Amino acid sequence: MKRAFGYADPSLDPFLLLDDFHSNNPNDYMAGFPWHPHRGIETITYMLHGRVEHGDSMKNNGIIGAGDVQWMTAGSGIIHQEMPKKNEDDPYLAGFQLWANLPASHKMMHPRYRDITKDIIPEVSVNNRVKVKIICGEINGVKGPVQDIITEPEYLDVVIEPNSEFKHSIDNGHNVFAYVIEGEATFDPTKNEIISPEHLVIFSEGDEVLIQTKTKPVRFLLISGKPIGEPVAWRGPIVMNTEEELRLAFNEYNKGTFIKHQ
Repeated sequence: MKRAFGYADPSLDPFLLLDDFHSNNPNDYMAGFPWHPHRGIETITYMLHGRVEHGDSMKNNGIIGAGDVQWMTAGSGIIHQEMPKKNEDDPYLAGFQLWANLPASHKMMHPRYRDITKDIIPEVSVNNRVKVKIICGEINGVKGPVQDIITEPEYLDVVIEPNSEFKHSIDNGHNVFAYVIEGEATFDPTKNEIISPEHLVIFSEGDEVLIQTKTKPVRFLLISGKPIGEPVAWRGPIVMNTEEELRLAFNEYNKGTFIKHQ
């Protein structure tokens, strides 16, 4: 597993963490993530290959596979597990987990869980050389299935053919980053720097991004959101605004009073 980032950075706000997991060796991933709590954040899992089973304290359960998304809003508190499913014939497991912060006004909201299967995630051909899967956000009037999220995120899976470009408008004031999955491209028209797989690109302020390919295609995640701009108190799976709120959360977990909504 590679952690693309995992810290509270104002240039990435409201996003806190992005993990890129991929392995052909079941010993790397079969331990999974047994029962653990979350509060104050949203976790977004996007599978590229393989399957992961989810279960939680709200009695949600299910399996997400290649192309599916699990969008979980922990809010006031949820206890869940994520366990990879072994496949002897095809052991490769790959995907991403993104953590998005919640503002103080929504940290104690009712938890919610959504399975978004690949068949309801639209893929838009921007032209005959650019295709975009829209998990959250909008391209050419087509909206992704995940809507009504507090920080107004956009989550796109973009493929650009060689010798092509993708230009995309970003809401003014939103932070935006890209993460390269396959291939290579330039992400800054003022530079000639080629960005290759497993690299993170953090864009500066502006209302548009331009990504260009040369001799190779590229596939990348393009993710943006409205910054929260609040203090971050973060310990393990719980993210609040103050140390006192963190202490309370862990005390409640230890006492068995963590769950506020079933």
